[in-house]
Amino acid sequence: MNRWRPSAATAIRKEQELIDHAPRLAVFSLGGTIAMTAQNDGTVAPALTGQQLLDAVPQIAQLGYGLEVASFRQKPGASLTYDDLFDLSDAIAAAIDAGAVGVVVTQGTDTIEETAYFLDLRHDHRVPVVVTGAMRNPTMAGADGPANLLAALQTAAAPHTPRRALVVFGDEVHAATHVSKTHSTSITAFASAIGPIGHVAEGRVTYLARADPAPAIHGAILRTARTGLITAALGDDADMLDAAGERLDGLVIAGFGAGHVPADWVPALEKLAARIPVVLGTRTGRGPVLSCTYGFPGSESDLLARGLLSAGSLAPVKAKVLLHTALATGLTSADIHGLLAPGAAA
Repeated sequence: MNRWRPSAATAIRKEQELIDHAPRLAVFSLGGTIAMTAQNDGTVAPALTGQQLLDAVPQIAQLGYGLEVASFRQKPGASLTYDDLFDLSDAIAAAIDAGAVGVVVTQGTDTIEETAYFLDLRHDHRVPVVVTGAMRNPTMAGADGPANLLAALQTAAAPHTPRRALVVFGDEVHAATHVSKTHSTSITAFASAIGPIGHVAEGRVTYLARADPAPAIHGAILRTARTGLITAALGDDADMLDAAGERLDGLVIAGFGAGHVPADWVPALEKLAARIPVVLGTRTGRGPVLSCTYGFPGSESDLLARGLLSAGSLAPVKAKVLLHTALATGLTSADIHGLLAPGAAA
C-alpha cells in the first residue's frame, strides 16, 4: 500500500514545481490612504509598508502567488512628483526583467489617474500594471483597501489581462486612458466615460470591452520640464496666461465646451503657441475637442489655426501628463501633435 504514497523527495519536488509555476508579481507601495494610520491629533497619514498591506489580507496568502514587495514611497497621492513616477517606471521595468508576470502599485487616490496614465505611456506592454488604492483608510469601518488590493493582484495575475496599465477599484477594471476620480469620498469614486472594461468576481476577472493603450513615450529623461494646466472659467482674463507662459515649457488649456476660450485670451494663447506647445482640451469631462464647427474668436477652429494642439478626447489632466512626459524626454511640438492624434497609441 505504501508504494502509492509519494516519497518525501517527491512531495518536496511537487511543492517546488507549484512554487516555480506560481505567478510572480511585483508590488510597489507608494503610501496614500490605503497605507494610512491614526496620528496623535486624530488625523491619518501614510505609515504602513507594502508588506503590512499584504499581511492585512489573509486571502492573499491563499492565492499562492510569488510576491516581491517594495515600499517604494511613503507619501499622500497629492505629494507624488514626476521624479517619483519616472523612478517607479524604471523600477517596474527592472522587476519585469527579473521575471515578474504582473505588477501592482498602491498609492493615494488623488493622483491615481495620472500615475496610471503615465505608466501606460512609459510601459512596454510586456505584462499588466495595475494601480489601486483606497477611499477609506484602515482605521475606518468598511475600509476598502484590502478588497481593492486583493482584486488588483488577481487582475495582474490573470493570464488574459491586457498587458497595459489599468486601474482596479471596487471590483471594476478601468483602462488608464479613460479612468478618472469622480467623487471626493465615495468608495465608487473611479469611473470611465466608456465604462469599466472588466469586473472581478469570485476571484475571476472577466473582460467586457477593449480599450486602446496610450501612445508610447519610452525615451530617457533629457531635461527638466515645467508644465501647467489652466481651466477656463467665466470672467477670467488673460493676465494669468501671460504670467504662466513666462515660466512654462508647455501648457494645457481646459476650455469650455468643445474647446473654447474667451475672445480676449486669443492673442496671449497665439503668442504662447509660437513659443511652447499649448494643448487644447475640454473641461467637460466627456466628449472631444471639435476642429471645424465653430468659427468665432476663441473657438476651437480659431485656436487650432493659431497653433494650439488638440487633445481630442483626452482629459486635460492626462493631456498634461502626456505633455510633461514628452517634453522631459526631449520630444518636440510636432512629436506631441503626433502623439495626440487619433490612432497614435502603440
